[in-house]
Amino acid sequence: MAFTLGLTKNLAQAILAGLCICLCLLSVNAAADHGKETWIAANESIVVVNPTWPGYAKPGFGAPPGTAPAGAGFYYSVDNEKTSPYIITAAHVVKKAKSIEITNFSGEKAQAFLHALDEQRDIAVLRTNLYGRSIEINVQKPEIGSHVCAIGNSFGLGTSITCGIVSALNRSNIGINMIEDFIQTDAAVNPGMSGGALVDPNGRLIGVVDAIFTKTADIDAGVNFAISVSLLRASIDAQMKAGVKF
Repeated sequence: MAFTLGLTKNLAQAILAGLCICLCLLSVNAAADHGKETWIAANESIVVVNPTWPGYAKPGFGAPPGTAPAGAGFYYSVDNEKTSPYIITAAHVVKKAKSIEITNFSGEKAQAFLHALDEQRDIAVLRTNLYGRSIEINVQKPEIGSHVCAIGNSFGLGTSITCGIVSALNRSNIGINMIEDFIQTDAAVNPGMSGGALVDPNGRLIGVVDAIFTKTADIDAGVNFAISVSLLRASIDAQMKAGVKF
C-alpha cells in the first residue's frame, strides 16, 4: 500500500510538472505570436515619412546621418473618425523639411504638409490628401511588463515591427525633450523608427516612438522611449486651444 501511494504521489507530481511545462510553453508561444496579430490590427494606420531637408536632394535612407532622417508616423483622429488626413510623427523628423513624402501600407505615396509643430514635446502633425485608417487609441496607462510592439521605418527600409515589453513608465528629466513623459521599452528601436507607433497587443496606440537611449552610438541598446498617449493628447489639446483646426 505504501508503495502504491508513493507511486501515485510521484505520478501526480510528474503530471503536475508536465502541466506546468506545457503552460509555460503556451505562455511563451502566446508572447511570441502576439506580434502577428498586432501587425494585422495596426499596420494599415502606419506610414513611412520621408522628409527632404534643405541641401539634400535625397530624403531618408542614404542621406548623411543627422541630416535628412527617415521616419514614420500614423493616422490620427481627434474625433474618433475611422479615416483621417492627419498624421502624427516626431517633430525632429520633419521640422527642417522643405518637402515631406509619405508612403502608406499599400505603397501609395503622397505629399504631406506640416500642420502643427510642438518642439517641446517633439510632436508634429502632418496633413495629406491621402486619407488613411485612424489608429485606435488605448487611453488606459499600460502596465510594466505588458507586451508591446513598435512599428516604424527602421533604417529607412520600410515599415517593420519589433516587439518587447514595457520596461518602465513616466520617465522624465532624461534630457531629450523639454517636456517628457516617456514609456520605456525594450522593443528594438533603430534610426527611422521615430514617429512610429508603440502599440499594445491589440494594435492600439500607447505611445509615439521617439528616442534611443545610448551614450556611445545611435544604435538600439534595449532602452528606448516612446512619448505617452497622455502627453500626445496634451499636445493636441494645446494646439487646438492655440487655434489649430483638426
